Amino acid sequence: MAGIWVFAENREHTLELLNAGKSLAGDLGAKLAAFASSTQLAQEYIAHGADEVLLLAPLAEDQPLESYVPVIADAARTEDPEVFLIAATPRGKEIAARVAARLNTGLCSDCSGFELDKEKKLLKMDRLFFGGLAVQTVMCTARPQMATIPPRTFDPATEQEGRQGTIKELPPAPSSGVQVLQRTPKTREAVDITEAKIVVCVGRGVAKQEDIALAKELAKVLGGEVACSRPIAEELHWLPEEVYLGISGKKVKPDLYVGIGISGQIQHVTGIRDSKVIFAINRDESAPIFEAADYGIVGDLYKVVPQLIEEFKSALKQ
Repeated sequence: MAGIWVFAENREHTLELLNAGKSLAGDLGAKLAAFASSTQLAQEYIAHGADEVLLLAPLAEDQPLESYVPVIADAARTEDPEVFLIAATPRGKEIAARVAARLNTGLCSDCSGFELDKEKKLLKMDRLFFGGLAVQTVMCTARPQMATIPPRTFDPATEQEGRQGTIKELPPAPSSGVQVLQRTPKTREAVDITEAKIVVCVGRGVAKQEDIALAKELAKVLGGEVACSRPIAEELHWLPEEVYLGISGKKVKPDLYVGIGISGQIQHVTGIRDSKVIFAINRDESAPIFEAADYGIVGDLYKVVPQLIEEFKSALKQ
């Protein structure tokens, strides 16, 4: 086997993909390789499981990240990797699609998990479709087998002392026909909800925008952050779009998720199902959220949440 390759825009996502590829490389008897943009990162990736690092040359100031596409594709033609995993960020998915097209191979987009068919030596890759109502399993018979993996699908790889690996420098990216005239960063209206250890999420069960203050107070007491379901952000505009969770929003993996007035449709549960503990509050005992919850309270959130806040405050004083 020529190898398992991983590519991501940043360190955190690369470490997650290294963890995803580690067991796969072991099963296939293949090397695990990662792309890096600096020798410092290259050494770090080796320490976290990479057998080889493909070192990308620095881009010119006006070159977009997509300029690496021909470099990556040429390297893949030469090395012929068996599997190529790419972080499913917006830019990562664009790069993956361009590389797959150049290599004339298939691509499983937003792959949520995979397992190896040991007889065929092919990956069986799962992805949600029909808005999260079903799981599609696909196999790619061309090389490399490519998939984009949503961030936080896997835990980051752990560091292993004393690991050795090789670093291979790749040629510079060619000049692009696209010229960047100006960059205007998007103003972030909220914290990065994917980094929160405790998430308090509000849904349509909250009657008025000002009532979100209850969730904010609970989050403050718990030391967490406030998130929401898609309608709260996209339809009502009560909270920024950066904090809505679900299949088309952010995917979180906190130690504790508290759902307040969340019905729990599959589109939302997809974004929270990897939470270590799911705690739901809903007055409808048949709400789907209770099927995903570890703990739940059936009751009026306007009565339950204030009581929880007082109980937590009292516990913290002791």
